[in-house]
Amino acid sequence: MLKTRYTLGLFSKIICWVSIGTYFSCSHKPMNENILEVALSSKNPKIKGVMDSLDQYELQIRYTKIDRKNDSIFFTDYDFQVDENVYFYPASTVKFPIAVLGLERLNETDTLNREVRYYVEGDTLESTFSKDIVQVFTVSDNLANNRLVELLGQDAINESLQKKGIGPVRISHRLGYHSEDLKTKPLIIYMNDSTTSITIPSINTAPKPLSLKEIRKGKGYYEDGALKQEPFDFSLKNYYPITAQHAVLKRVIFPDEFSPKQQFNLSQEQRQFLLEAMKTLPRSAGYDPMEYYDGYCKFFMYGDTKDTIPSYMEIYNKVGFAYGTLTDCAYINDTKNKVDFMLTATILVNKDGIFNDDAYEYDEIGIPFLAELGREIHRLELERTR
Repeated sequence: MLKTRYTLGLFSKIICWVSIGTYFSCSHKPMNENILEVALSSKNPKIKGVMDSLDQYELQIRYTKIDRKNDSIFFTDYDFQVDENVYFYPASTVKFPIAVLGLERLNETDTLNREVRYYVEGDTLESTFSKDIVQVFTVSDNLANNRLVELLGQDAINESLQKKGIGPVRISHRLGYHSEDLKTKPLIIYMNDSTTSITIPSINTAPKPLSLKEIRKGKGYYEDGALKQEPFDFSLKNYYPITAQHAVLKRVIFPDEFSPKQQFNLSQEQRQFLLEAMKTLPRSAGYDPMEYYDGYCKFFMYGDTKDTIPSYMEIYNKVGFAYGTLTDCAYINDTKNKVDFMLTATILVNKDGIFNDDAYEYDEIGIPFLAELGREIHRLELERTR
């Protein structure tokens, strides 16, 4: 596949290509084809404030323009500062591939389905895999994700993604409590009202420190209430860069554009359930809309507002936010105007350089930037020639 690079302003690069491998020069493009550059050149203060101080924000963006002709789909990917060797903490975005692989495991296990009741040994909370996956996407529930990790194991997650050509990626820990356990916990599964089955625990490989740029961040961090005056080390944490996130999204939304060995092994019914879960808003899953408003886990376009998202705006996505890093990986489908595109972006907002102090500029800078970026790209998509 041929690639071409060009300079955007004086400070960054965009790479773009067509999925079928056709050469596609990015130089001197009309506005309707160079949407990412135009969006990032916006004078809107929510975007301009970040672009004027790029060194602070570790910004990475991939936008995919989607074109169709007859029965063919054409992708053109535009990158801004995307670099697999520059680390950012993926936070809850790792729940996306874990949820997909959880469904794949159910599909490959004759005795299991999404609706079986189960609980983790040592816990009393019963759940179902359907409920867990809906919670992962609607409110980004950590415990729901961790139950799926107990089903799969970290090694199996990494190996499955690599076999599908998705990488680089390294899932090394759960999210929240007990995140460093290498041994999975047994699941107690109700086969019927009187019979249970127990899954066999797996012992996973201890993570090795990552050797990447920006793997140590900031100038200090809090640990057990004490300030440590040294950079915060992310080298043993999860690693899920923009390229891998976008690769998972493309395989879920457009599976037929990949070879069978690169696809997730899901039935059509499972895939439809997954897509529905990805776009479901918290209020539709029974959550209090005052606390979990529509944009709670939809950063692009709606993250900075508590307005109701129109029914024709379908956003299939997974967000992550932790340690001052905000990330969203989304397929946005405007069914009213017949506009769709993919967008993945990450931004760090930690002005004081201290981690674990809960002093991050999520609401002031990060979410407004991502929301406005989504709106700008959507507006330009409406204007472009198809």
